[in-house]
Amino acid sequence: MLETYEKIIKELDEHSHLRFIRNIEKKEGKYIYIDGKKLLNLSSNNYLNFADNNELLEEFYAQGGDKYSLGSASARLLTGTLPIYKELENLLTDLYKSGGTLLFNSGYHANVGINSSIAGKGDVIFSDKLNHASIIDGMRLSEAKFFRYPHKNMEALEKLLKRERSNYNNAVIVTESVFSMDGDIADLQKLVELKKKYNCILILDEAHAFGVFGENGLGVCEELEILPEIDLLVGTFGKAIGSMGAFVTGKKVLIDFLINKARSFIFSTALPPVNIAFSKWIIETQLPKTFEKRAKMLELGRKLSTLLTPHPNPLPQGAREQFSHIIPVIVGENDKTVELCKILYQNGYFTLPIRPPTVPVGTSRLRLSLTTDIEEKDLEKLCSIIG
Repeated sequence: MLETYEKIIKELDEHSHLRFIRNIEKKEGKYIYIDGKKLLNLSSNNYLNFADNNELLEEFYAQGGDKYSLGSASARLLTGTLPIYKELENLLTDLYKSGGTLLFNSGYHANVGINSSIAGKGDVIFSDKLNHASIIDGMRLSEAKFFRYPHKNMEALEKLLKRERSNYNNAVIVTESVFSMDGDIADLQKLVELKKKYNCILILDEAHAFGVFGENGLGVCEELEILPEIDLLVGTFGKAIGSMGAFVTGKKVLIDFLINKARSFIFSTALPPVNIAFSKWIIETQLPKTFEKRAKMLELGRKLSTLLTPHPNPLPQGAREQFSHIIPVIVGENDKTVELCKILYQNGYFTLPIRPPTVPVGTSRLRLSLTTDIEEKDLEKLCSIIG
């Protein structure tokens, strides 16, 4: 029976598609250490450098963080809800001025739970073609019909809505704001317009925007001043916040529905209280101090994107008009992408090859991910090597 799996592993290796877990010695700010080599880390979601920050951790513990336990030992609906959980949910509800908030164990748990339950038999979901795997998996688990419209193509989405919306009861539009592998940004104002016009629920995943965009770091919707128009908004603590877990905030009736129907919430042991307390502490005390650093990081993203533009196919179509802290470099073939990563590694840069099924076939790439500690001088050799 194991021969099937051995054959698959061999084929993956032959096509430069095999993945493995690296032995990372330590992470230190913007650097990562592997096999004794110090590398600039360009594959991190630690956008604000809160994770692995010993000084920050000591401050958190000194201010009472050491009183929280390392395990909840129960699901939230049993005995897994301590006061700190409700305090974090209430904080986020107040920040977003929403009807309610619900914590999940990860962004994957959130998207699977929401998209598998919010639409059922007789309903329909319209999803951007490049939405994260967790959104796709949630739709597949639902009993709803779903359509995947071409990436950011609002004309195609409206054609689908015109053709299909009247055939179903409830309708959902779901998208990321900052797309995790392309770094471009959805046309959220147009999506709000379409959701109103065709009577849909709009679900927005701000995983890579929460903590980065907006005056208070609440995401692209805060920056565009359209927060009240979003029915459910997902954010994560495991990226910019440097902690663990995720949340969904939005209309109270939908939050109450998820408490009763989202299986990934109902049947999961709650996150450790210490993680919940750390996330709350970061959002309350540290995130408000980051506006200038975040603006500088996004400006560096713009500069890097501009420097890469003259090279052949460095960016996906449409990304040049928008800039974020995620800069993709399209290489195409798996083997060439792997080889480029090796060359960058030899020159002090750590970045990983992104290959199918994470991205479409023929678009293997580097995903350059910036953090607030990275400076322009750190990237001086990068563009010439890629070119």
